[in-house]
This record gives sequence, C-alpha cells and structure tokens, in this order.
Amino acid sequence: MTDATYTPAKIWTWNKASGGRFANINRPIAGSTHEKELPIGRHPMQLYSLGTPNGVKVTVMLEELLALGHTGAEYDAWLIRISEGDQFGSGFVDANPNSKIPALVDRSGSTPINVFESGAILLHLAEKFGVFLPAQGQARAACLSWLFWQMGSAPYLGGGFGHFYAYAPMKIEYAIDRFAMEVKRQLDVLDRHLATSEYMAGQDYSIADMAIWPWYGALAKGLLYGGGEFLQVQEYKHVQRWTDQIALRPAVKRGRMVNRLMGDPANQLHERHDASDFDTKTQDKLASS
Repeated sequence: MTDATYTPAKIWTWNKASGGRFANINRPIAGSTHEKELPIGRHPMQLYSLGTPNGVKVTVMLEELLALGHTGAEYDAWLIRISEGDQFGSGFVDANPNSKIPALVDRSGSTPINVFESGAILLHLAEKFGVFLPAQGQARAACLSWLFWQMGSAPYLGGGFGHFYAYAPMKIEYAIDRFAMEVKRQLDVLDRHLATSEYMAGQDYSIADMAIWPWYGALAKGLLYGGGEFLQVQEYKHVQRWTDQIALRPAVKRGRMVNRLMGDPANQLHERHDASDFDTKTQDKLASS
C-alpha cells in the first residue's frame, strides 16, 4: 500500500536515491554527459540500439526489407548499453536529443538523415522502400492508426505496469492495480480487433504489426515483466494466434536476436554488421571460440 500520509512538496526536487532499478540513468535534465562519437559502419543504415521491444521493432523491419531484396536496407546495428549510460554520449545525443534507443542514421544519400522514435523510424523506412505501409484509403489509415496506438499505449505497459510491478523499489497496490487494469483493457482492444482481422491493418502484415508485436506479443507469452499469470494473458486467444503467426516469420526470428543481451546466448547477436553474423557471431559461438 502507498503511504497515506504523503503530501507532495510545493516544489519538486530531484531525489537521486529514488527510482528503483533504473535510478542510475534517470535524471530530470537532457543533454550529453560525456564525449563519445558514434561508430560508423559500411552500410547505408546505421542503427544504434538495444534489443528491447522498441529496438526489436526496427531490426525486424530491416530484416524484413532485406528478405524482400531491398539491398538499400543493409545495416550495421551498434549496441547501446543503456544501463551504462551510452545513450548520453555526445554522438548519440546528436542523433537523438531524447537519449532513448533506437536511433537510426540513414546514410544512403549525400546528407545523413537522423531519425529517432521507433515509430518514426518504421514510417521512414516504409515510405523509403514503399512496403509494409498501404498506399492509400482505409488500409493506410488503419495502419497508421494502429502504429500510433502502440506509441501512445506502450508507456502504460512499460513505464506504468512494468515499472510498478517489476522494478519499483516498493510495491504500491494502487499503482499496480491502476496499470494492470489499463494493460488488460489494451489486450482486450487487441483481442477484439484481431478476432476479425488477420493482421493489425487487415489481411496484410505491416509496420503496425512490427510496432505492436515486440511489446504485446512478448506480454502474451509471459516474457515481459513476469506478469503473464498475473494478467492472465492466455485468455486473449486472438492475440495469442497473431503472436504465434508473426513469431514464425524468419525475418522476425533474426530481428529479435539483434542487440539482444538477455536470454539464451544462442539467441543473442550483440552487434550485426553482416548477414553472415547470424551464423558466425551469435554469443554462444563467441563464448566457445
């Protein structure tokens, strides 16, 4: 239970001792903390990221583009260790003033283009290559609506439910109940929609699916915050069907490995600089070499 005697101060002050698991990287100011240029590889797309749900969105998109033969989507994926503050290096802040992963630098033209926020990156790539985004009409509207639904909804899942259920330094019943209720409402929204639609925007797989799946697919399988049983995620049958269907895609399997630091080492590829890295540089092979 929360402290019923707490009354907020007239003026908030920064208490560095609070914040739970990520307190060492949370701060109320923006900008860089140290000088560090970003590395640049040989491919048109330079991705600076981590294998969290937001990072997986982009690596799945890039792998899907390559699977379709779009060689202009070749990419280097550089690991940004957020727990060590890599996102506050001067080069990363130049690419993304918000200091959050992922950040993409599109170097395919004469002038590099910086793109940040995962949804913006998906949209940039979809428009650049002309795929995974319907060109017009209701299908396009649905795709963009669900893409932005994810961008607006996931903070309630991550910073809301995930933080208070798994990471907060104390269990606050009101906060957990409030965000659990909202996340279950979101799952119900998805389940009702997917009862009549194969994918989020209709019969075709799109960037809307790529945006939603890393968050809500992981949640549906009990892989996010350890909250699967608590939220009874198995009840959402249509979300489960959609989750399993997308998980079978070869590009999705590859994309979710990139910049990954957790789980089975065989499913981790800390950095990706060539397609052959999936065969030669997964972390279990590195450990045994």
